Amino acid sequence: MTRSKRLSQIEQMVTPGYTHIWDCCCDHGFLGAALLSSQRTAQIHFVDVVPTVMSELESRLQRFCSDSATRWNTHCLDVTELPLEQYSGRQLIIIAGVGGDLITQFVAAIQQKHARLNLDFLLCPVHRQFTLRQKLIELNFSLRDEALIEENQRFYEVMLVSSNSKLNAPISPVGEKIWQSDSAEQQHIAEAYLHKTLSHYQRIQQGNKVAVDHILAAYRAITL
Repeated sequence: MTRSKRLSQIEQMVTPGYTHIWDCCCDHGFLGAALLSSQRTAQIHFVDVVPTVMSELESRLQRFCSDSATRWNTHCLDVTELPLEQYSGRQLIIIAGVGGDLITQFVAAIQQKHARLNLDFLLCPVHRQFTLRQKLIELNFSLRDEALIEENQRFYEVMLVSSNSKLNAPISPVGEKIWQSDSAEQQHIAEAYLHKTLSHYQRIQQGNKVAVDHILAAYRAITL
């Protein structure tokens, strides 16, 4: 099955060398199934809190991925309850397809429970990116990579971050690499995303219900 541009970008940003990869809020499991092929040394963990989703997914995995049955597990549980301490080696936690507020809660809870582990997170919120970035900065996370894509007239930031602050670059509240373009198409995507983001926070500012002056100032300082 053809994967979406968003899932393809996430898969592309999964670097080699992980022992365990957690595909959280996995839904139909398309991403994790792709990783079974591209990350042949990793154990892929499919995670979702909905029992019917996990039951149907396990049946499909047993049918179509039987040749790699020793390299995948399914877990019907909340993302905050990942049994990370039970596993050794490098671990990557992927959370995509949900809002930035919820991802923020997930990451904060995981970090609190597993503070002694060095963990990588690959995150793709559907909105509230600034909120998530602020929390990652507060948690002293570092940035390994980031990307900006457009799919079906929606924009997505994809962030590969680490709980180890010493290995990588600091995280920007508004992003840095996502505004850098190596093609006319990517330049157009960056310009459109910046325009949409500024318009969004300008509307909030006009409503006078939430203080967003500092957010607007940060986005206005971006140079394309």
